[in-house]
Amino acid sequence: MSGITWSIVQSKELAIVRRRIFRQLIESFLYERILTEPDIEEESEAEYSLHGQSETGEAVQYRFTASRKWSFGRIRLSEKPVMRIVEGELREAESLPQFLLEISSSLHAKEDRLSSFIDEIQQTLLKDTMSMLHHRQQVSASAAAITADYDEWEGDLIEGHPYHPCYKSRIGFTLADNEAYGPEFKPDLCLIWVAVRRSAAKLSVSGGLDEAAFMQHELGDDYGKYAAILEQNGQQLKDYVLMPVHPWQWNRIIAPEFAEQLRTGELIYLGYGSENYRPQQSIRTLANTSDRSKAYVKLPMNITNTSSGRILAQHTIMNAARISDWLGSIAAEDPFLSRTLQVIVLKEVLGVSYHHQKLPNVLEQKVYGSLGAIWRESLHRFLLEGEEAYPFNALVHTDSEGKPFIQPWVEQYGLEEWLQTLLRVSIVPLVHLLHAHGAALESHGQNMIIVMEHGLPRRIALKDFHDGVRYSLSVEQQRKYPAIEYPPANHQRPNRNSFIEKETAEELTDFLLDALLLINFTELAFFLEKHYGLPERRFWEAAASIIMDYQRQFPELQSRFELFDVFKAEIEVEQLTRRRIDDGTIDCVHRVSNPLHAYALERYSYYGE
Repeated sequence: MSGITWSIVQSKELAIVRRRIFRQLIESFLYERILTEPDIEEESEAEYSLHGQSETGEAVQYRFTASRKWSFGRIRLSEKPVMRIVEGELREAESLPQFLLEISSSLHAKEDRLSSFIDEIQQTLLKDTMSMLHHRQQVSASAAAITADYDEWEGDLIEGHPYHPCYKSRIGFTLADNEAYGPEFKPDLCLIWVAVRRSAAKLSVSGGLDEAAFMQHELGDDYGKYAAILEQNGQQLKDYVLMPVHPWQWNRIIAPEFAEQLRTGELIYLGYGSENYRPQQSIRTLANTSDRSKAYVKLPMNITNTSSGRILAQHTIMNAARISDWLGSIAAEDPFLSRTLQVIVLKEVLGVSYHHQKLPNVLEQKVYGSLGAIWRESLHRFLLEGEEAYPFNALVHTDSEGKPFIQPWVEQYGLEEWLQTLLRVSIVPLVHLLHAHGAALESHGQNMIIVMEHGLPRRIALKDFHDGVRYSLSVEQQRKYPAIEYPPANHQRPNRNSFIEKETAEELTDFLLDALLLINFTELAFFLEKHYGLPERRFWEAAASIIMDYQRQFPELQSRFELFDVFKAEIEVEQLTRRRIDDGTIDCVHRVSNPLHAYALERYSYYGE
């Protein structure tokens, strides 16, 4: 056992992380009906038990306290530890693999899927404990948090997904890799650059962008250096596309799997770049810390984290600039979005992919989606004087002493005023994009940036469009939909929510509400209830009121309000945990109650229905 593993498993932080994983694991098992018993019905907390069997045949109970919340019927375990009872002995449950094995007969998961899931859970336990140990060894952020800038916050937020039990699995990373490349550790990385022969590359370029001028700006002095290297190899820069590679990806995937292309000169190794980059929360997106005005770079990594692999499929790279241009034109030409709300759209302006589809299938599958890049506009170019930006999930962050990050602002403005402003700033642009333009965005905590002015929410910045936007050709739209590329026939079977084009307006509504409300806003509702005593129902009443106020501003869109009914009784959402244990033969979705529906009668009475 390495020293780093020993320090993790012997730390008191391990128990804290393990208890959190137990909570999220049981919550998702019950919420997604992976386990049908016990049935959690009451909003008030009560004690429940799961039943299983030990390896030696004894009956086992896992006892916990839980409630079913108003917010989408989410299930919440209390912070009391889960207890294990066997042969009358009551002790805290201390083994996640043991728990999963002892209740496995109720999970109905195939052995190989259960084995993989156990690995993801164990890796999450180790890597999150590692993050917590590192975080606690640093100087407390409580004094500096309010002045920390956006890029710093991307590393300060160590919590990970608040619902998914495999929120930090990072399968493919060793513990040493996790420390070297995990965003919590704020490493400064130099990217490796390669030249790809143009005949072996595919590009997606934003309208009006000059590829060569853009790359020259991004690379600075390295641009000339790389041109010289190509000349030394008897090649010319105009015949090649320059592409960055994450150093982990180079060592683990590119160098061994692309040896033939490197031999023939289809790929030419150029060396490390001279500018520093730092990973954001999503790990594979990196910010330029040498020059913050330069673009963020999203790079494929052959790891698995939370619900999916982190490669970049070629069709998503090719769609990046096309969708960004489409969405950017909507935001720029709609005066409500551009002038009233002043929404920031961080466009993905350039994408490049190694054209692996030209390879025989047996070789293509080895490198599918592993070599490519997407450049996204820097947030810092859009911020005005006096504005500060934070990842949206920073709003539910607490410091090492348990004090909410938002506390100074709540004290300054009062909870009601601050919350009303936040809801208006964050909900209205996304609802308007859906109603007026048929565009549904995956605006969860990492994809939405809140821009503040003196601690009061002012506007939002939106990002991640290559696979985070949905629309339907069945919905009328004044602006022509983008000409996108579709997944190839050999693309792995996607889940229902994974592709840009949907069939119906209802699917778009569900997609927006799932991303924006089910996790993002529900976690905020839980947070405000816990720290400020704000009832969940008051939170959702305020959210519904904001939407109704918006709808009154645009009576000409009433038919669209009915088409995209955000007040409907139920929505269809992804089953994030089921996707990790299911064998891939079913669509992992379920229908849940919509907390906005309770306020639908007030809306209908306004329209005289």
